[in-house]
Amino acid sequence: MNTPVEACTFVIFGSTGNLSRIKLMPALYHLEAAGKLPENCRILATGRRPWDRERWLHEARGMLHEGIVTGVDPEVLERFEQHLDYFQGDISDPQMYDQLAEHIEHQPDYSANVAFYLSIRPAEFGVVTENLSRTGLLKEESGWRRVVIEKPFGYDLESAQALQIRLSRHLDEAQIYRIDHYLGKETVRNVLVFRFANVMLEPLWNRNYIDHVQITHSEQLGVGSRAPYYDGAGALRDMIQSHLLQLLTLVAMEPPVSMESESLRDEKVKVLKSVRPIPPSAVHSQAFRAQYSAGKMGGKKVKGYLEEDGVPADSTTETYAALKLHIDNWRWRGVPFYLRTGKRMAESVSSIMIRFRQPPTQFFKDTHIQQMERNWLVLGIQPCECLRIQLTAKEPGLEMETHQVSLDAGFRTQSDVYADAYEGLLLDVMEGDRSLFLRYDEVEYAWRIVDPILRVWSVERDFITSYPAGSWGPEESRRLFEKDIDRWRHKLDVDE
Repeated sequence: MNTPVEACTFVIFGSTGNLSRIKLMPALYHLEAAGKLPENCRILATGRRPWDRERWLHEARGMLHEGIVTGVDPEVLERFEQHLDYFQGDISDPQMYDQLAEHIEHQPDYSANVAFYLSIRPAEFGVVTENLSRTGLLKEESGWRRVVIEKPFGYDLESAQALQIRLSRHLDEAQIYRIDHYLGKETVRNVLVFRFANVMLEPLWNRNYIDHVQITHSEQLGVGSRAPYYDGAGALRDMIQSHLLQLLTLVAMEPPVSMESESLRDEKVKVLKSVRPIPPSAVHSQAFRAQYSAGKMGGKKVKGYLEEDGVPADSTTETYAALKLHIDNWRWRGVPFYLRTGKRMAESVSSIMIRFRQPPTQFFKDTHIQQMERNWLVLGIQPCECLRIQLTAKEPGLEMETHQVSLDAGFRTQSDVYADAYEGLLLDVMEGDRSLFLRYDEVEYAWRIVDPILRVWSVERDFITSYPAGSWGPEESRRLFEKDIDRWRHKLDVDE
């Protein structure tokens, strides 16, 4: 039986922004609908707009009607609105924090347990934390205080280290919740159960049986309104440094001694520390970047990256990035891990694909079977949450012909209640479960992996490979594979 969630006050900085509109408010509403939001939880939105509580409730209703595709239940909405408050203030004004501290202290129905969600620009993380500390809002005298920080945590290794030094002056590591919404997805959580609750897999989960691993996140969307941010970040920082390296750790980690958060995170850090460093001379053989050009999506013409609003005409920012990594430990020595992400791709897919080795002897070389297909294990993260094992079976008939069959385990039925990644993570913040939040050493070692690539790419500004929008990315990225027979696997289907 789950322990009841403690009462808490949830303060959102940037409450009128895009993240709050699309993710946070709908997620908090769903927690209320599921009966998970504590009855005496207060959600305090902060913003510069001169609104009162009634005006904020009107705005919040609009967010929910826009963000909840299944429709808003009037009874749940009425209950949810009882949790909502609004506080006007500019985060760049130091006096605002003194007024906020006084407001929280003098509200009798506000809990002393307070979570601050920084849904703001990364450049503002430090100044907001310093002001919260100055006014005593981070002191854990009568209750816990937690700060939730959205990615990116730093722009590179040096900036991540500088931000950590700045935050650690005011916060203990246990108070910092670096959120990666990718880790809250149901299938990502299921990776741990799949690996460690099925003993039959453990003997196969190593270099002796696995040929290589592919981790993919592709998007049909372009950069859209995010162009100013994205052009300064690129695909490697935006997706691989955070999301995909986290998936790699879950696939490759050793069994933790327990599911306690620090044991789990210890094993993830060991994986990142074991990744073989990429020297500048090896960047071109282990990393590939490209940029989408004009093409067609769903039968309609779309712009190329350089034609998007807010993108400089001479930009060499990558919208597609692929890496080949090696983990130099006993379990994975010699097994390549291929990571890739891209925008304006043919489909939006997130998956983990594990390819097993060929049988040591080709038993069927004198039959009609010319080349035995290797087995695959496929974990679909989105849009299809599934587990599939691809096997070879004989075709019915007199001839020795084979075909591929799939053992499927869908993680959802149509009657299942869908929970967005943020719902589980926000609940974890309230419960103090840090398992799926990034510890600083995870962040630092992830930056150490990609930093050499970023430095090389930053000085190579004369040319970048392109791929047409609506494709599966540049064909040239296949050169990362160590064997000629290998290629990117794009889809979850066995007959790809």
